Amino acid sequence: METVAPAVDLVLGASACCLACVFTNPLEVVKTRLQLQGELQARGTYPRPYRGFLASVAAVVRADGLCGLQKGLAAGLLYQGLMNGVRFYCYSLAGQAGLTQQPGGTVVAGAVAGALGAFVGSPAYLVKTQLQAQTVAAMAVGHQHHHQSVLGALETIWRQQGLAGLWRGVGGAVPRVMVGSAAQLATFASAKAWVQKRQWLPEDSWLVALAGGMISSVAVAAVMTPFDVVSTRLYNQPVDGTGRGQLYGGLADCLVKIWRQEGPLALYKGLGPAYLRLGPHTILSMLFWDELRKLAARSQHQGT
Repeated sequence: METVAPAVDLVLGASACCLACVFTNPLEVVKTRLQLQGELQARGTYPRPYRGFLASVAAVVRADGLCGLQKGLAAGLLYQGLMNGVRFYCYSLAGQAGLTQQPGGTVVAGAVAGALGAFVGSPAYLVKTQLQAQTVAAMAVGHQHHHQSVLGALETIWRQQGLAGLWRGVGGAVPRVMVGSAAQLATFASAKAWVQKRQWLPEDSWLVALAGGMISSVAVAAVMTPFDVVSTRLYNQPVDGTGRGQLYGGLADCLVKIWRQEGPLALYKGLGPAYLRLGPHTILSMLFWDELRKLAARSQHQGT
């Protein structure tokens, strides 16, 4: 893989994932609604305004208009920039130090980098989730926070819950991104190397990165979806006067309550749009990142 400075990787990783976010945000809106639908209710005992991927897209458009498919985009871009800038920067540092060449190094480096990125980007993800859940009363699922904008949401949370309120739910976000980041970065690097070794495609072709991203996205969707459901629930739950969640006490409590009250399959709610979102997002972000790294590496070589 081309070598560039960690600071360059920070900019390239953030830019690549923000570009991917523009295309995949509608899938994130649908996924969020599906994951909140029937919260802590047994299957078959609640209305289902969102049924499957295509029907859910149509339901969002009917309720919120076409623009509703891009709800939370500004917060999503902020999250992608913060989280992935830190993630790719830290992963690049680990690579520069030779840690990713050690056995299991890519998994560990990807997990640690993802955890740090998730912590930094947590306030943006909190607001994104709450904005994407908001809709008209007839189609509402989960708690409705009634924010008017990203800045308005941040200000409201800060005023009512203090600084700690902006990081409420981070306990679910960190393991979510840790497992997803480890799976993405580790499988993308190995999958790309495997495709190159087979010599099915020209070595410098963007199709190599595309194939690596397609393989990587399967692993990411499989390990990340249960944590994604939990993270959505923790971020969107209502809070009491002290800023404590009224439904869940944390990651473990949320997992147990979902399993007992909704059944184990509820941990894979929204799997269809989750994969459809994770697949293109992984492919696009890793493809953009890989191509931008090539350009940066060539520029560095030409400069010397």
